[in-house]
Amino acid sequence: MPALGADMDKGKLVQWLVPPGGRVKPGDVVAVVETQKGAIDFEIFLEGVLVDPVPPGTELPVGGVLAWVRGEGEVAVAPPAPVPVVPSPVVPSPVVPSPVAAVPSAAAVAQPADAALPPEAIPSRGKASPGARRRARELGLDLAALRGSGPDGGITLADVEQAAPARAPAPAARGFDPAQMRAAIAAAMSRSKREIPHYYLTQTIDFGAAERWLTDYNAQRDPTGRLLPAVLLLKATALALAEVPQLNGYWRDGAAQLAPAIHVGWAVNLRGGGLVVPALHDADRRGLAQLMAAMRDLVQRVRTGGLRSSELTDPTVTVTNLGERGADSVLGVIYPPQLAVVGFGRIAPRPWVVDGQLAVRPLVQASLAADHRASDGHVGARFLAALDAALQQPQQLERTPA
Repeated sequence: MPALGADMDKGKLVQWLVPPGGRVKPGDVVAVVETQKGAIDFEIFLEGVLVDPVPPGTELPVGGVLAWVRGEGEVAVAPPAPVPVVPSPVVPSPVVPSPVAAVPSAAAVAQPADAALPPEAIPSRGKASPGARRRARELGLDLAALRGSGPDGGITLADVEQAAPARAPAPAARGFDPAQMRAAIAAAMSRSKREIPHYYLTQTIDFGAAERWLTDYNAQRDPTGRLLPAVLLLKATALALAEVPQLNGYWRDGAAQLAPAIHVGWAVNLRGGGLVVPALHDADRRGLAQLMAAMRDLVQRVRTGGLRSSELTDPTVTVTNLGERGADSVLGVIYPPQLAVVGFGRIAPRPWVVDGQLAVRPLVQASLAADHRASDGHVGARFLAALDAALQQPQQLERTPA
């Protein structure tokens, strides 16, 4: 069971997307896991054959074994005979398959690929086209329960598609319990305030140059290709972290561990209440249009389902933008084990001194909450200065660090 954040201690296996005996490779989505944040697509990082999966509905603590992956050339461990009567012949030493999770369990004793499932869940080995078998695996359908319309009763792709509406997983599996999510958020934030010595800095930033550049940029594009101010704030944050990397990473084993990549966790509110902070990977190395498309996709999948486990496990910093909700500023709470959270309030016209003259400019209040065990105010001030400088040259936000 993957750890999908500091606020998770257990999860429930909702659905397997790969049948027992199916081949998997790193990056494949193999299962749906239900947490306090809803149903998450679980990616695997091993290659081989999936064996001994736990049945859907099983609830496990973080680190509990969901299944085993048997690598190339590995064989299953035969269960010991209860009462040996005749000495067993000498056989080569078996190789224990690699677990999906790090915690061993009794399920680690490998059985035939279908032994872990009830008979009605064992995939049919009857006659079916390769396309039908592949589609049935994607939909989680049991071929044995389908009536084939092909030659000699063979199951065709059309038969599988026709059965899909009635047999597809219920949409309710993608929901979440607001009370559970609120309790999880409270636990993580209480831990943060208890364990992390926060320090806070704020800076008012003139958004005038960025606003003018953004107006010109959007005027040349149709609505689907236009950018929101939020994407400029996010990219500027990522570039500032590239210049001041001491805030990008984690506090683990009593020391700061800086991350080699910048994966910005973008705080997204849920319509039923609650908050999810998935990662926009390599935010400093994406162009603005690409980053905008990634943000829209991420927000849509947060609210409709389809987040991947990797998007919840590896944010290296969090950005929260409450300006859209009308807040002038926000002072965030660090999400463990990260080192910092960056906040933005609303962009609004306010009096500002420009070249010794009073003027009205669009201003935004930026804030930083950082872990004093890993950095101090000098580092934080350097970060806010780099953030300000990036927004004063918006045409440079397309650049990537060397």
